[in-house]
Amino acid sequence: MQRVGGARRKTRHKLAKERKKKGKISIRAFLQRFNPGEKVELRAEAAYQKAMYHPRFHGRVGKIGEKKLGRCYEVIIKDGSIVKRLFVHPVHMRKL
Repeated sequence: MQRVGGARRKTRHKLAKERKKKGKISIRAFLQRFNPGEKVELRAEAAYQKAMYHPRFHGRVGKIGEKKLGRCYEVIIKDGSIVKRLFVHPVHMRKL
């Protein structure tokens, strides 16, 4: 049998925005800059799907590794005992 559904399966409430925050995306979120070693929280911007991580990492805290692939950054998080590298657009991250 094949797996049914895609990467955003069962995320209706998880990736939904608050009622007051719906609408245009903040330009400030696009222009954020991060330095290596800085801690960030992964918060998906549901209206912008490019370079979005898998929903299981939503709300996690990670460290910025280095700038990669155009505007995206490498975020290093620990998933159990395994260290994982995600490539995330700045619109999906918040500084801590």
